[in-house]
Amino acid sequence: MNWKTAAVTAGGMLVLAGCGTDNTEENEAGGSNAGENTGGNNSSDDVFEVAVIPSQSVGEMQDGLTALEEHLAAEMDQEVEVEHYPSYNAVVEAINYGHVDLAYFGPTTYLIAHETSGAEAVITQNVNGEPYYYSYMITQPDAPWDDLDSLIDDAENIDFAFGSQSSTSGFVIPGYELKQQGVYENEGEYEFNSVRFTGSHDITATVVAEGDVDAGAIDSAIFTQLIDEGMINEDDYKIIWESDQLYQYPWAVPEGTSDEEKDAVREAFLSIEDEEILSIFGGADSFVEASHDEYESIMDAARSFDLLDPESLED
Repeated sequence: MNWKTAAVTAGGMLVLAGCGTDNTEENEAGGSNAGENTGGNNSSDDVFEVAVIPSQSVGEMQDGLTALEEHLAAEMDQEVEVEHYPSYNAVVEAINYGHVDLAYFGPTTYLIAHETSGAEAVITQNVNGEPYYYSYMITQPDAPWDDLDSLIDDAENIDFAFGSQSSTSGFVIPGYELKQQGVYENEGEYEFNSVRFTGSHDITATVVAEGDVDAGAIDSAIFTQLIDEGMINEDDYKIIWESDQLYQYPWAVPEGTSDEEKDAVREAFLSIEDEEILSIFGGADSFVEASHDEYESIMDAARSFDLLDPESLED
């Protein structure tokens, strides 16, 4: 196969490298390595700190995150800070180095954190009564491609968009499918006319609708949420591919978190009924308990892009 080599956007180049400089400084200062975080965390004893991946732009999530912060503070009877992080990698490093007490991940970033530092899933969300979602590939309604086969047949003429390179539904699962189909190998080798990484699902939806790209990969729950909230128009899209079901995004605690602390987190989330909070997590209708076992199914896809290699955090 004659692979095309092309540049991608700056955001797409940052697979898992967002905080490399900070990591080096921390290790030189005597901090533990990511894979060696063996007890609790280093966040403030007075503040329960929560990190959230940028599955959507910060403006789309801020009101709900503020409400979540207030709910957790009331339920756990302590000060809570919930922060929307600038990259998926930054959240992985925050939990790996004990900077936070709880982190909201995509399934792939959770697996990275679990493999490198022992992070443990404790809670996730139900959407339409089920803790599952899908990866979609979407295009414009008048596009000539009605399924993945026709898209692949025309790959050389297509500008394609993924989300973040650490996103399960925005890259790992659809990228794995395209890799198996022989049209995508990595960020510099593919059969498409061009490939870009938008960094978040709402931006992917926007660039597809506006015709900046011909097709893109997106989280099904966030896609539906954006439609329901009037952020995008359903008539501007058609779905040409759907993955097998994926277990919803997990909330995870650092290795060494006590059973009492885990139970407190679970109880606080299970009591959430505020629509302002639920809506920003894929249009969830409730939270449910989760465990590591639910995320084993995406291991092969993540490994195919070397995402579970601890050294990838420092590349």
